[in-house]
Amino acid sequence: MPRRSARLRKLGFLTIGLFDPDRPALGHESTLKIIELGERLGFDSAWLRHRHLQFGISSPIAVMAAASQRTTRIELGTAVTPLGWENPLRLAEDLATVDILSGGRINPGVSVGTPMQWDRVKDALYPDTADAEDFGYQRVDRLLGLVAGEPASDWSGTVGIEQFSDRVQPHSAGLRSRMWYGAASLGSAQWAGEARMNLLVSSVVKAEESEDFDAIQLSHILRFRAHHPDGENARVSQGLVVIPTDSASDEQIAKYRAYAEGRSARTTEPQGPARMMFAADIVGTSEEIVEALYANAAFREVDEVAFALPFSFEHEDYVQILTDMATTLGPALGWESTAF
Repeated sequence: MPRRSARLRKLGFLTIGLFDPDRPALGHESTLKIIELGERLGFDSAWLRHRHLQFGISSPIAVMAAASQRTTRIELGTAVTPLGWENPLRLAEDLATVDILSGGRINPGVSVGTPMQWDRVKDALYPDTADAEDFGYQRVDRLLGLVAGEPASDWSGTVGIEQFSDRVQPHSAGLRSRMWYGAASLGSAQWAGEARMNLLVSSVVKAEESEDFDAIQLSHILRFRAHHPDGENARVSQGLVVIPTDSASDEQIAKYRAYAEGRSARTTEPQGPARMMFAADIVGTSEEIVEALYANAAFREVDEVAFALPFSFEHEDYVQILTDMATTLGPALGWESTAF
């Protein structure tokens, strides 16, 4: 079995936060309780997916704000926020505010591209400017500059009794260093490195030079580090769906295996015109998962992970999966819990 040169340093998890549209409060509360559990178990980070016009978390920044008041240590991230739906100035204000509220614990992950279902939503999203909007890297550059404290206005001063700043307020020092990019291609991985961001290696990638998912992820990591000023020390977090079964019931194991089997077809070859490749779900005991991960060349290049929770399971399933990750799988990978 291949071996790593370094132990797993940071263990995180990712959730989509599904909810029943007739009872949305229950789903959001479940997500908050899962984050609280993650902190008790010692996880280093909890990440939220971003879903618009679906029955998942549409406002992860608001959820992070709530979670920041119910936790004290765990870091909170987005994986990822699609910037096509956002105004960089307003987003910078929200991110800085939540970072201040959390005591400097948020890790915003972003991506670019035309919003999903563009033709169906553009009139509601940008009724007057849809044809003029730029959905490329320039949008990230604007966000990064505003987060870093670059001018948002050409003036600061006082009008009457009101004082105005020329940069986003509040300013959260250190937030710029915790900005992540979710890359799905070699070009985006290179751009993220040149932009001095951290890299979220996606579980959905473009089949450009290979149709081997592991090889594709590895190429993104190597390209990113080759173009990042920090080189080998540039931060990379790998995302995979990992489902440990150590303490699962027979019924849970059957459900988990059926879930993975139902998604397996999309992992065997590129999908659609964009030739997207999906990571295979890893289901098994922690011992089996460790073996699978150590055989993964991309995993051997990282010391941070954000294991994705399956989309459609019950709250008690997530409790079991997270507990096994923190108490069995993580330690088997060399991770040391910071639970207090």
